[in-house]
Order: sequence, then C-alpha cells, then structure tokens
Amino acid sequence: MRGMNTLATPSSSNAPVTVFGIPNCDTVKKARAWLSGQGVSYEFHDFKKLGVPANQLPRWIDAVGWEPLLNRKGTTWRKLDDASRAAVLDATSASALMLAHPSVIKRPVVAWPNGEVTVGFDESRWQGLMR
Repeated sequence: MRGMNTLATPSSSNAPVTVFGIPNCDTVKKARAWLSGQGVSYEFHDFKKLGVPANQLPRWIDAVGWEPLLNRKGTTWRKLDDASRAAVLDATSASALMLAHPSVIKRPVVAWPNGEVTVGFDESRWQGLMR
C-alpha cells in the first residue's frame, strides 16, 4: 500500500500531495525531503512495489504530454533494444512502454491537491503550488 507522511497539509486543500516514483531515485529523495521540510503531507506511490497506476497515466499524459514524461536519459531507456525505443511514436505506444517499464517514467510525478500534475523536481514551481 501507499506510504503516508503524516505532516500538515498545505493550507489550500485537505487532500494530500501524491508523489509517484521509486524510493532510491535521487530526485525522488530530494523531492520528498523538500516536501517534508515544508511541512507538507504526502502519499508516496512506489512504482517498484505498486506499479504504475494505469488509471492515472492518461491523466499525466494529458497534463504534461507523453514526451516530458518519458525519461530518455535514464538507464532503463538506454537498456531497451533499438526496436523498443523506435516503437515509441505517440502517447499510446509511450503508455504501453511506461506500464511495462515503470523506471522509464521521469520522476517524480506529483499530483497536487489543486489537480495539477508535475514531473521532476522544481523547487520554485513547487513553492508556487504551495500557495
């Protein structure tokens, strides 16, 4: 199940922030530490244990686009064979790859209480979302 950090929520909503990622990812660690340091309650969804939530993936793609969500710089992408990489041409093929290989998703994906979705860690942008 999801891990829950029990700190106070942002004043804009009672809903927690949800952080999706892999616990040993340095960027996810930094993001979680930053949220905790800001006193933000968040749920953590571990891709390694729980997989990618198939019902959320289309929402993420609608919010940020499939290309920013696909981590083409990471080890998982580089380890894929040429045919698998070449087959990623659109949101449908990218979704199939992300569901099969969660580590190819850029991390963290964060669902904010206001409905916004962000990918990666951007302290200044996150600070704006906290207001």
